[in-house]
Amino acid sequence: MKLTFWGATRQVTGSMYLLEVDDYRILIDCGSNFDLNEKEKKALFDEQKSVFPFDPTLVNTVLLTHAHIDHSGNIPNLYKEGFEGQVVCTEPTFALTGLLLKDAALLHQKRLNAQQQGGGKKKRGKKPKDVPRDFFLEKQVNDALENFVPVAYGQRYRIADHVSVTYFAAGHLLGAAHILVEAWENGEKKTICFSGDIGRRNYPLLIDPQPVPQADYLVCESTYGNRLHLDQRSPEEALIDVIHRTCVEIPGRLIIPTFSVGRTQALLYTLNRLYVEHNLPPLKVFSDSPLGFASTRVYQKYSRLLNQEARAFQNSNDMLFDFENLIYLESSDASRAVSNYNEPCIIISSSGMVQGGRVEHHVAANIGNPYATILLIGYASEGTLGWRLMNGQDNIIIQGQKHPVLANIEKIDVFSGHGDRDDLVNFVKMQDTERLKKIFLIHGEHQSMLDFKETLQTIGYGQVEIPDRGQSYDL
Repeated sequence: MKLTFWGATRQVTGSMYLLEVDDYRILIDCGSNFDLNEKEKKALFDEQKSVFPFDPTLVNTVLLTHAHIDHSGNIPNLYKEGFEGQVVCTEPTFALTGLLLKDAALLHQKRLNAQQQGGGKKKRGKKPKDVPRDFFLEKQVNDALENFVPVAYGQRYRIADHVSVTYFAAGHLLGAAHILVEAWENGEKKTICFSGDIGRRNYPLLIDPQPVPQADYLVCESTYGNRLHLDQRSPEEALIDVIHRTCVEIPGRLIIPTFSVGRTQALLYTLNRLYVEHNLPPLKVFSDSPLGFASTRVYQKYSRLLNQEARAFQNSNDMLFDFENLIYLESSDASRAVSNYNEPCIIISSSGMVQGGRVEHHVAANIGNPYATILLIGYASEGTLGWRLMNGQDNIIIQGQKHPVLANIEKIDVFSGHGDRDDLVNFVKMQDTERLKKIFLIHGEHQSMLDFKETLQTIGYGQVEIPDRGQSYDL
């Protein structure tokens, strides 16, 4: 059995791992790499003469841990370049991945359309120059989705004569999974667990990460490998505190940049609970993300897979996410018109890193207002607008224009979907130190991996590897 690491090595994004069992090839995740800029990606793709560093026609099956684009975003390109197999994932992951990939295809189409404009006039028949190799359109997404095979948690599925897989709930996102692969080579059974992204306990809506059986090898994410979540309050306590300070004591507006899939649903559910419990004043809440709206419908559809608290709340109140004073903004015009709403309000908009999406114009419209607050509730990659705001920059540039930062900038981490260092340690500790042969750390900043490796070694896990891109191991 051979394992090669092709993504999320010594960085956070681009999860992609190739497992070879005899002549059967399994790709675990197929994510977009956001750690490279456009120029770096083009150089890499030109060198490879492909989006991928391997031949997609030789891959037999893809195992998908969850829907986020850094895990799923290159699946249409895999089919574009000749892959003919199936993508195995849970049912909610199938639904959410479809939404995210179609949203990405729409962005690609908009960029291609913009390239075809010359001086404001469309040049008919002219082909766009330098179309990025990793661009795909909706038809290619639909072609890929026809090959998805949904599976249930906790059931063993045989994907080849000598390979079986079992999916276990990972928390983090609706449908997210740890994947246990069992393979037989020369009469010997070998097992390897891919953590996916590990969630945290008692997170809004989601069930806690499920335990996984003993494995021979463990591929473990390390996003928060050297950090602890600081805020020990419940999401309701943390959110109502911010709302009272920013919208009640001061009649201002609260802008919450958030990811459309996962984080938006946790926010809306928490706000709904606050309204039902009469802790929230009658403020308008604007949810400004078409993708967020579509994802919320998926969460509602699969509510049977949510945690017991969420199911009980739905039984008592009918709706998990809809409440009085909640307004979904569908059109771009409606989104821009919110700037003219002068009463205290809450605006929830994507993206969470304040990089692209409608949230940029909300931040631009309010960044110079000392009565406005921008609440950051999740991870922001270095260099993004969210990262700059988080690090206290006095001026930021949005869409080419410089803005002084006069608005209040706050951060809470109660809505982070990633488990922290202690959650990661607890996940690893399900594996016996004597029986686990090796741990591979992926999906994290390099320093986070180094620190987490040291933590694991101090509690008895001696064989911990931090692979390089392209590094292979015989298991």
